[in-house]
Amino acid sequence: MEKRSNLTTEEKESFMREAIKEAKKAQAMAEVPIGAVIVLDGKIIGRGHNLREQTQDATMHAEMIAIREACEEIGSWRLERSQLFVTLEPCPMCSGAMMLSRVEEIYFGAYDPKGGAAGSLLSLATDQRFNHWSYVEAGILQTECSELLSTFFKELRQKKKLQAKKTSVQE
Repeated sequence: MEKRSNLTTEEKESFMREAIKEAKKAQAMAEVPIGAVIVLDGKIIGRGHNLREQTQDATMHAEMIAIREACEEIGSWRLERSQLFVTLEPCPMCSGAMMLSRVEEIYFGAYDPKGGAAGSLLSLATDQRFNHWSYVEAGILQTECSELLSTFFKELRQKKKLQAKKTSVQE
């Protein structure tokens, strides 16, 4: 059985822009700029952005936070009929959480060739051997999502280089 999206390009881009807003919140906190939103019946019911550095908790990915918020919002762990929009391809942990919470559709912006589990390294979300699997669509506002990440890491490398230079001068 093939799953399809019923969303228009405009709707997909609009919700991804909301995920990008979340990613920018993470970036302002010196977190990796990844953001996510969960949509049900055209309404955002969960939002999240990376908080791993702030919390020192490896599970505080944007998707995990958005899933928790969405479940709380509807009073159920089942997010059937929902769509999740995230700026970076989900990792295995987040893909697993999406499967377990029954997210129907997953949309992401940038591919993650080193850790992606929705098409790059693994395809957990679409593996029909599981009791639940999702429709996945990649590349929604891909350039904007990718640039957020590449700019963040470029600046981080520059800061580390500058810090190393300062340390060597002090010695």
